[in-house]
Amino acid sequence: MKNTMLLLALGAISFGAAANDVKRGEALAEKYNCASCHGADYNKAIDPTYPKLAGQHADYLTHALRAYKRGAGANGRVNPIMAGIVQPLSNQDMADLGAYLSSLPSQLVVKR
Repeated sequence: MKNTMLLLALGAISFGAAANDVKRGEALAEKYNCASCHGADYNKAIDPTYPKLAGQHADYLTHALRAYKRGAGANGRVNPIMAGIVQPLSNQDMADLGAYLSSLPSQLVVKR
């Protein structure tokens, strides 16, 4: 039984999802012109109601993108601009975008 569990664990590691690609995320951010709304450094958006993306947790960003893709139903997010932008993105695209944006220097305050 222990050997079976070990083999299953090793299989999960070797056949797991591809690692998130920061460079690919950067290319996607440029392709979809995310900076046009969220600011050139992703720290100062063009509208104060738009979120700062730089330095956010990658998982949070990926989750938010998936929520925009789901839309109003099923615990999604409603924003017509973001909904249109995320529709062609795959789950890996969204994870790569999250990895890139989380890797950027941030002005977010974690602790004062």
